[in-house]
Amino acid sequence: MLTGGGTAGHVMPHLALLEDFRNRGWELVYVGTKGIERELALQAGIRFTTIYSGKLRRYWSWQNFLDVFRLLLGIAQSIWIVGIERPSLVFSKGGFVSVPVALAAYLWRIPVVTHESDLSPGLANRIIGRFARTILYAFPGTAAHLRGKNSELVGIPVRASLSAGEAQRGLNLCSFEADDPRPVVLVMGGSLGAESINTSIRALAPKLCPRYRLIHITGRGKSSGLRVDGYKEFEYVKSELADLIAAAKLVVSRAGANALFELLALEKPMLLIPLERGSRGDQLENAADFAKHGWAEVLRERDLSAATLAAAIDRGHEEGAERIAKMKGFAPKEAAPKILAVLARFAIKELGLDER
Repeated sequence: MLTGGGTAGHVMPHLALLEDFRNRGWELVYVGTKGIERELALQAGIRFTTIYSGKLRRYWSWQNFLDVFRLLLGIAQSIWIVGIERPSLVFSKGGFVSVPVALAAYLWRIPVVTHESDLSPGLANRIIGRFARTILYAFPGTAAHLRGKNSELVGIPVRASLSAGEAQRGLNLCSFEADDPRPVVLVMGGSLGAESINTSIRALAPKLCPRYRLIHITGRGKSSGLRVDGYKEFEYVKSELADLIAAAKLVVSRAGANALFELLALEKPMLLIPLERGSRGDQLENAADFAKHGWAEVLRERDLSAATLAAAIDRGHEEGAERIAKMKGFAPKEAAPKILAVLARFAIKELGLDER
């Protein structure tokens, strides 16, 4: 049983393991809300069951009162669903929806394994970590937050499809000429888009495009129709993302952990603009860690403007080869087999299943 949601970041690692799950003959069911996890899981052909869940906010909102009842309802639903499904194992990727499911599994004495993508554990995983059999994590520095808990460093599984991207296909998608000497910069603001990044890059495009070509993923419903030579907008991309990344010499991105590890695996220099408002600061921590290794530059959102963005893009282009050299040998290629080995180990130990 898979669970986790709220953002694409809590779903994509599950999907990155999907082929491996199926190759092993494991039957899957995903439990989540009607959010992005439902859309992505159904698109991937995973059987999906919906529950209610309250959001674990850290700020005042009248919705907090309603979410208490949604959470209780979600727990009751999860107890029923887990009892009916009787999964061999629950694998959680965090996010508020995962708490009722993991709690229900614990009450049914079904092993729970959870994975933390960010440098510091989120609230959901801090709760789940109290009764999970083990906590898997991506950043070496996360170990300091997990003292006394059964945990293991595994990285983040990266979708195999991303490594199959072709630069020429990416250029064709944008109607860019192959012999155009302007380097390509890919700008993306996460699965929901980022208004501050969108505003700055659009203001900058007329001045920047004489030197660069810009691919801008705006987020659904956030396109502008801007027409500038060397500028191409997409609201949302699926399989095309691999080709767009392959075409890019520099990627401007938020600092969600999944995106960071994907770009690291693909050895793409990064300019990171971490989400700050309305977050717990996890993207700031993630970005600072990547900057510490010399893989990325960080531009704080409070300092974001067309001028600062242009200067940072210029530095990213100039330092691109140096950043790529520092990435060599750090690409997280073993995350998937490590995670699968842990899941299989618990299935064998707890349930006496065949090692396959």
